[in-house]
Amino acid sequence: MIRLRTYVYIDSLQPQLAEYLGTVSQGFLPVPGDACMWIEVSPGMAIHRLTDVALKSTRVHLGQQVVERAFGSMVIHQRDQSDVLDAGRTVLQYMRAREDDRQKCRIAWNEVIRAMTPDHTVLINRQNRRGSMILPGQSMFILETEPAGYIVYAANEAEKASNITLIDVRAVGAFGRLTLSGKEADIDAAGHAAMTAIRGLTGVVGEPTTH
Repeated sequence: MIRLRTYVYIDSLQPQLAEYLGTVSQGFLPVPGDACMWIEVSPGMAIHRLTDVALKSTRVHLGQQVVERAFGSMVIHQRDQSDVLDAGRTVLQYMRAREDDRQKCRIAWNEVIRAMTPDHTVLINRQNRRGSMILPGQSMFILETEPAGYIVYAANEAEKASNITLIDVRAVGAFGRLTLSGKEADIDAAGHAAMTAIRGLTGVVGEPTTH
């Protein structure tokens, strides 16, 4: 029995997010402009079969695969959007599921902290080594989602909407976490775009559908 936790399509990876994913990718590296799909299921080991189905159905590349005790996730990407969409549909067909069977995104936390102090920013920069650095005086937007994979979609939509700096995107585990920095007005616009995007995603409230 496989539960569909996250199923999200990104039409065009934005430059900062694409480069960030490249720092954590263990497979084929994405580049800006690639279409991308993030799929997360439980139990974790089921992701191997679904990865096999996706890779054999189209020309998509496997950017990342994470198998945890409870959850498994994969990231596929390709310049041609139709390949990514076709791969996703094939995975859903194998599961006898629909896109709307995914778990609906729950916002666990969101906040804007303005005029960051030097002590605060230097600690954040020390903890986050893969993204850019936040500077004293900037504003910071933080977002936490459940399931984790939706945070990538939020990050991409935020970067589309505003001139911000991507600090951290953590999309595996029980919760996804996003940290952005920038000027106050830019952070407000980016945060609004991220929240609007994930609130607009359909899905099942609570436990996802079992197949």
